[in-house]
Amino acid sequence: MRNVWREFRHDASLPAAVAGFVAVLVGYTSSVAIVFQAAQALGANAAQTASWMWALGLAMGVSCIGLSLAYRAPVLTAWSTPGAALLAATQGVGLPEATGAFIVCALLITAAGASGLFERVMDRVPMAVAAALLAGVLARFGLDAVLAVRGAPLLVLAMAAAYLLGRRAWPRYAVPGVLVAGVAVAAAQGRLAMQAVALDWAHPVWVSPVFSPAAMVGVALPLFIVTMASQNLPGVAAQRAAGFRPPISPVITATGLVTLVLAPFGAYAINLAAITAAICMGREAHEQPGRRWPASVFAGLFYTALGLAGGAVAGLLAAFPRELVAAVAGLALLGTIAGGLAVALKDEHHRDAAALTFLVTLSGVSIAGIGSAFWGVVAGSVALAVQHWRPAQAQR
Repeated sequence: MRNVWREFRHDASLPAAVAGFVAVLVGYTSSVAIVFQAAQALGANAAQTASWMWALGLAMGVSCIGLSLAYRAPVLTAWSTPGAALLAATQGVGLPEATGAFIVCALLITAAGASGLFERVMDRVPMAVAAALLAGVLARFGLDAVLAVRGAPLLVLAMAAAYLLGRRAWPRYAVPGVLVAGVAVAAAQGRLAMQAVALDWAHPVWVSPVFSPAAMVGVALPLFIVTMASQNLPGVAAQRAAGFRPPISPVITATGLVTLVLAPFGAYAINLAAITAAICMGREAHEQPGRRWPASVFAGLFYTALGLAGGAVAGLLAAFPRELVAAVAGLALLGTIAGGLAVALKDEHHRDAAALTFLVTLSGVSIAGIGSAFWGVVAGSVALAVQHWRPAQAQR
């Protein structure tokens, strides 16, 4: 353990710390409202909703830190955003029944990881399709950064200028410069809502699970499917597109076990991150790929603080203007988007399938409650099968 922390201190850097903070900032502000809606839809009171944030923050923090230290790779986890959306739309299910469904979902995730089934599926996804999937998932954030100019032109253009100057003068510190410039301009405009910051610690609240057959079918199984298809699948694709290959099965198993332990407190589903993980895996975290893994450790520390500090950290992150968050996310992901497209379109034999994967993923289409990331892979796989499949006799 002493050697692990010695390596962390050696590889840690300011850009890695900022990348970890930006990942948490983007992940939290982009979807925390959906998590609150999910808790309220299931009948959670104020204390139970705060317990959800405690459990989710702790689950993400422990898994980020533990997995990144174990594999010396930027392994970032997150709560299941499509899972929260599914829960927010659930009707007729109380919190005890939902908690039972969370536990069953965690067992299914653990089984998918421990059996190696999910890893075998991912091994069959071509690199061009995986890179196109990543680019399609992240391109939406690039577009959001451009569209943010309409709401706050001075703020976003100042951040863009800081990025361009930073990439020329101090490439390793371009994203920290963007964040500092954004905060400075927002403060000068009086757009930092610091009044929302209040010292408040979150406390865990145990909810005894009830295992209802209706909740198993209506909550546990759909939650498992959308988490694996819309979160873990692009999460693994993001890692591979960035050149990192931590073992899939143990990582997925770990996310299932963490969810299982903290489900009675509100951790409904933990999975691999894709969008926020790309921030920690890109060159903005460090020019050397081998020294990017501390970024996800820092993200884990921030997530842990988010869970423990509750209202204080929540208020701090909520104080940033929406346009600032959109701009810093888009600019931080710019290099990863470009790299993903370059890999996806490099091989002419896979170019059509990669382009189709990119467009379907970027569209945001959702079918049967499953997001566009899954359908992008399906579209790309079908295109590859149609274009390159040969009967066994023809191959001989």
